Amino acid sequence: MLIECSIRNLAVIEEANIQFQNGFHVFTGETGAGKSMIIDALSLIIGGRGSSEFVRHGSQKTEIECLFQLEKNHPVINVLTKFGIEIDETENLIIRREITVQGKSSSRVNGILVNLSMLRQIGECLINIHGQHEHQSLLNVDQHLLWLDLFGDGTIKNLKMNYQSIYKRYTMIQAELRQLQESDKQLLQMKDLYSFQIEEIEKAQLKIGEDEFLNKEKHKLANAEKMYDGINKAYQLLYGTEQTLDSIGKAVSNVEQISHYNQKVLQPLLEQIQSAYFQIEDASFGLREYREKIDFNPSRLDEIEQRLALIASLKRKYGETLEEILNYLEKIKIELEQMENKDVKTQMLEEEKEIVLHKLKKAAKQLSDKRRIVSKLLSKKIESELRDLQMEKTRFDVHISNDPNHFTKEGWDHIEFMISPNPGEPLRPLHKIASGGEMSRIMLALKTIFSKMDRIPVLIFDEVDTGVSGRAAQAIAEKMSMLSTECQVFSITHLPQVACMADAHYLIRKSIENDRTFTHVSYLNEGNRMNEMARMLGGVEVTKTTEHHAKEMLVMADKKKEQRNHLQL
Repeated sequence: MLIECSIRNLAVIEEANIQFQNGFHVFTGETGAGKSMIIDALSLIIGGRGSSEFVRHGSQKTEIECLFQLEKNHPVINVLTKFGIEIDETENLIIRREITVQGKSSSRVNGILVNLSMLRQIGECLINIHGQHEHQSLLNVDQHLLWLDLFGDGTIKNLKMNYQSIYKRYTMIQAELRQLQESDKQLLQMKDLYSFQIEEIEKAQLKIGEDEFLNKEKHKLANAEKMYDGINKAYQLLYGTEQTLDSIGKAVSNVEQISHYNQKVLQPLLEQIQSAYFQIEDASFGLREYREKIDFNPSRLDEIEQRLALIASLKRKYGETLEEILNYLEKIKIELEQMENKDVKTQMLEEEKEIVLHKLKKAAKQLSDKRRIVSKLLSKKIESELRDLQMEKTRFDVHISNDPNHFTKEGWDHIEFMISPNPGEPLRPLHKIASGGEMSRIMLALKTIFSKMDRIPVLIFDEVDTGVSGRAAQAIAEKMSMLSTECQVFSITHLPQVACMADAHYLIRKSIENDRTFTHVSYLNEGNRMNEMARMLGGVEVTKTTEHHAKEMLVMADKKKEQRNHLQL
């Protein structure tokens, strides 16, 4: 439900903070007071088109913020999750919309920036606004099939799932056939290209990791001569012509001969020289052994460089790594096989298509037959609701037509709601109904039926009671009040019959201060509410008679609501 709405600098509204509750809410006020601004604010918060015209003169931006409390597992939670907006079901949902004087718009949902398309998808789950001349989803012919299926969900759901499973396979077969039925010239070109690529890659006999191994070997071979020269010179210096070890050996002998003269000093020095002799001798042997193992092979180096050049060429054409090249090879082998077996594959698919098409027609017929049964139930239900709204003679029909050769994801049916408001008149499409009063009541009847199904928590009726009076107005009021037990209902109204049934009454009034227009929104307590009801009954002048009448209407409305609540219990 909508808990609170804050509005700043929206046209004639400088600032308004409105708290709401459960049940039926009405907004009343003089013509031109700015009641439509409340609807505009809520329309913007659910993704309505905004412009700089909404920004109050002299202000830099319009700001609207709404706080929603969500019931457990509400459909909007899935939409929020899809957009990466996390929400705890125990927390409230905050939507904020800003429009600058330059016409730029920004929206945030629980602090996360969203674009207008995302905001609309979120808003569709939260608020449904019904204006007298607006084409809502129930008046959109394309939506009628979905509404019928929603009404008959328990009996239609499984049949529809079965049909859609078959339809999915049918469309996949058609897509494969279209792919196979490409021009022969293009297929021939692709076959030649794939054959060449397969031959080129297979001829290379690639092995995963081969390039890394060859690069390491190339590095060793390319530096073999430098390594040999360096190690050989080091060996010669230590053990060759320079006779380094001989010199150290002679030094050892000389020190040994004199060490007994001063063993304390000379003995440690002798040990150091002896240790150096043995270390240098071991190192020189190690250098000689490594020198003998160096592989200086120019022909092998040339062979490796040619192999790496081939691999580099294949990488440029088919993939960044050897693994990608080999994966590409397997892919084009499969595609080439499909091309070479095109006729066989086509025949197999055509045969499967006939089998699946037979199943599809059967499933579509079963779904259509069930819809016809459900449509009769829906028609009776809507006619019953319309009788409650003083349209006793109205006939309603769900017209179903189908094309056995045209299938969609929803079946082969075309659904359109038809209505005849007056005896003797033919059934006509719902969206062509001319009377505003009739359209208002039909819309209200439909929403009464579908409110539990679409689970939209807030329904707003913008002067849908225009064009009705008397008993019809009272019936509309009672129906909206009844509807408010399932969801939050808001209505902008000029009718006292509607206003008296409200659970919360708000007055919209306009004032002019310092040559500036201000619109104020006030919650009416019982006393102020009676005064507003008297104004609605009597016009400009409020009399004791209108006050008495207003009080009587409010008392009777309370009794009706008590009776309704008692019956529901």
